Amino acid sequence: MPGNALIIGNSDGIGLAATIELRNRGWQVVGISRSASVIKDSSYEHIVADVRDAEFVTHIKSVLKTGPTDLCIYCAGIGELLDSSNMKAEVEVFNVNLMGMVKTASCVIPAMVENACGHFIGLSSVADGMLSPEAPSYHGSKAGFSSYLEGLALALKSRGVAVSNVRFGFVDTKMAKGDVRPFMMGVDRAVRHLLVCIDKKPIRYTAPWIVVPLVKFRGWALRLSTFFN
Repeated sequence: MPGNALIIGNSDGIGLAATIELRNRGWQVVGISRSASVIKDSSYEHIVADVRDAEFVTHIKSVLKTGPTDLCIYCAGIGELLDSSNMKAEVEVFNVNLMGMVKTASCVIPAMVENACGHFIGLSSVADGMLSPEAPSYHGSKAGFSSYLEGLALALKSRGVAVSNVRFGFVDTKMAKGDVRPFMMGVDRAVRHLLVCIDKKPIRYTAPWIVVPLVKFRGWALRLSTFFN
């Protein structure tokens, strides 16, 4: 049944498409992202804020005061290639990809627990299972992201709150970097997977499944290479 949704990181990409689709299905959606929204409708509230800002938590708390949040989707994410001569960007990747999600969960989930209902979804990546010499911060932050969310899901299962860790492969957004992007799916297809998660509330959801053996093979190859070197 439609309810109240809070989506973090929804000015473009999957977040924006999910916002539009949920609104079309009767959900009341509030969005928070660092850019303004293209949605111009008096029934839609959008807050411009960066997850790294001190005011970010204040904005979430103000949303919670207006009523219960039935669904929260954390879509915010960045990725940068490693520059070992200047690693400031490495910190920012962890701040957005991991700590932003943890700050969001720490605000939203206690209220869900109090109401004994609610669903928290985080958009992770199949990169959580790989080592990467090119972008270790992205892969490392997603590993922490997935581990934390799935542990949280187990902890909250008996409290009436569902937590889902959604692991996508390449999706056709500005986050999709690299010369080789196998089995890339469109944003609309990614949103259809999200709708399945909203309905089924799995702890882990990976799409497309065909990338799983590729991820495992690449991880095995990198570890084997490290061993022999």
